[in-house]
Formats: sequence, C-alpha cells, structure tokens
Amino acid sequence: MRRETYTLSQKELQRVSVISACIKGDMACARAAALLCLSVRQIKRLKKRMREDGEAALAHANRGRPSHRRLPDAVGARIVQLSRSTYAGFNDHHLCEKLVEREGFTLSRETLRRLLRKNGLGSPRKRRAPAHRQRRVRSARLGELVQLDGSPHDWLEGRGPQLTALGMQDDATGKILAAQFFPSETTFGYLCLLRQLLRRFGVPLAFYGDHSGIFVRNDDHWTVEEQLAGKRQPTQFGRALQQLGVTFIAANSPQAKGRVERLWGVLQDRLSSELRLARALDLDSANAVLRKFIADYNRRFARQPRERATAWRAAPQSLDRICCLVHERMVSNDNVVQWEAVASRSPSRRVASASPVPKCRSTRLSTVASRSTTATPAWNIQQSLGGDSFMLPLG
Repeated sequence: MRRETYTLSQKELQRVSVISACIKGDMACARAAALLCLSVRQIKRLKKRMREDGEAALAHANRGRPSHRRLPDAVGARIVQLSRSTYAGFNDHHLCEKLVEREGFTLSRETLRRLLRKNGLGSPRKRRAPAHRQRRVRSARLGELVQLDGSPHDWLEGRGPQLTALGMQDDATGKILAAQFFPSETTFGYLCLLRQLLRRFGVPLAFYGDHSGIFVRNDDHWTVEEQLAGKRQPTQFGRALQQLGVTFIAANSPQAKGRVERLWGVLQDRLSSELRLARALDLDSANAVLRKFIADYNRRFARQPRERATAWRAAPQSLDRICCLVHERMVSNDNVVQWEAVASRSPSRRVASASPVPKCRSTRLSTVASRSTTATPAWNIQQSLGGDSFMLPLG
C-alpha cells in the first residue's frame, strides 16, 4: 500500500501535541480549546479524526488543492504578454495600476508580483540597501517651503532629443506645483516655472534648492560697485525672488533636499514609462504627457499638511517685470542704448506714447529708467519671457 508523506507546519504540530494530550486524558477539552483558540466541539472533531487517520489527519484539508480564487491561466498568460510588450519596463506597482485602470483586470499587486516572478520577470528598478538618516520634518503649511531642482535624463529613451525636467514641489504635501521639460537647465526655464507658480498659487515663503549658479553666485569676482556696497548682486533668479520678498535656502548636499531628489527617482521610473506608452518623440509631446502625469501623481501620492491654513501670498500684478531677464546698459551721448547688436534710441522723458524698436528673437524688450551713481545714465533693459518688442516711455 502506497503511503503519502505530509509535512506539517509549526501550527499543525502544536495541534498534534495538544490533541494527543487530550486523547491520553492528560488535558481536558476545554483547556485544549483555550490553548488552540478553538471551540470544544472542534477539539472533539480533531480527536476523532486523529484516532481514525493518525497525525496526518490534522493537516489542512485544502493542502494540494487549487484555490478557488486563483487567477485563471488565460488571464495570467495575457498579463505576462502585456508586461513583456505594451508595458515593458513598468515596475510592479505602476504595472498593476495600468492593468486595473486601462485593461480592466482585477488583481492585487502581490498577486501580480508572484505571477511575474514565476515567469522570470523581475522588477526593472534596482533597490539599494536603505541608509539610516534622520529625515527633516515636513513643513506645516502649504506654500511654506517649495523645493526646486532639475533632472537631466534620457527621458525619451533615444526616441528624441535629450531633455531636462525642471520642477517645483511643495514640502508640506509633496505635490508637484509646477514641472516642465526644457532642452537644458537654464535661468529661462526656472523663470517660466516661477511665473506658472505665481499665477496658479501665489507667492511662497521660501524656496529650497542647491548651490547652482542659476540660484546663487558661486564666483569669487566682486565688482567695484559691489565692494563699495558691501554685498554682491544676485543672479537673475535671485533678483526675481528679492522683488517678491522670498527667501532662498541653499542646500549643502543632495540628501538635504531628499524629497525632490526622490521625486526625480519616481519620475524617471514612472514618467519614462508613460512617455514610452504615449510614444512621445519631442519636447511638445513630452510636456503634454507631463501635464497629465502631474495631476495623476498628485492624486496618488500627495498628503495632507499638518495645518489647514496656507502660507501663500497674493502675487503682484506686474509679473512680466519680475519673471524676466534684466540687463544694465549705459546710454550713449546720442541717446542710444545697445543690447545684443540692437541699437535703440531711447525716447525723451516728455514723450507720452510708446516708441517701437526692432524685434529681437521674439522677446519683449523694454527699458526702465533707474538712477545711477555714475555720470553716464544707466538703464535696465528687461527681456521678458515672450511677446513683441517695444520700449516703454520714460518719466
């Protein structure tokens, strides 16, 4: 007669020990029921089963039987086929979301993980051992601290040009407040994001970024005027923040602004997959995908701030005078201002109407009179982020 071998779990071995003591009369059924967290009637059933079939009778009755809740083989094969073709490169969590939302499947992330590992499909994201660091407590209010950074990455995975993503993230909630793709990380890009942020939310209390030359002065050169004044002139972005009355905090390491750094890790994984799924090939199509992705990201991952009140201030009306590039030029004796090979005659202070000047690379060119300590008057030329070229009247 063929005998079957059963391997009992620790829980089942404990049952064997207790029920054996009951059969021998060393333990009452009530005491055994309390130890095994079962009813007295169930203890009597187990005693009868063990007397008839031995210790193997206490093994779980469903052992070796397929689960009624198992994933059908056809559904599993379809999911594996999609994970190797349409959703190739998606991580487990992201793939589970797409299968539920777009393909109509009903399964948990753990079920998907077991199915993929069984078919030899590992997660594309490599995880490092966690390093112990004490995380900084999040800001209490929305708009109290905004982290900003850029991420140059092969976002289109060779299908198009190299792009750099610039983003601003709220520290209290983790929301992406503004993000956009640009050809490179420049002052122009950050000023574009700043204007988007001001128009949509308002003025925050502080920005938190790195020591990039876009935000802070890193050179050792001091002009004579700066030496006399005892302070250095800010960068273009720093000048815009001064006009807004916003503090800029420069982090001393990438770990110090770890939240926005972790944001880029998520985007380089999830957003790259979304760009591949949408077949984005250029800057415009990538930004179109990014706009939809931001809303989905904030819905999934944003959290509530500790305080209900917000720290946003109302933005000023003259954003074009703030989110622009300001250049100082001297006025010559014949009342002409030169800027980027364009010579423009400045209007008299008595002129009440605007005087047109030649267009310059589809930017708005305006001059604003400012007092100067030199004998030759100095003008500030403002190059805004878009529009026609014109010169404002002085006076």
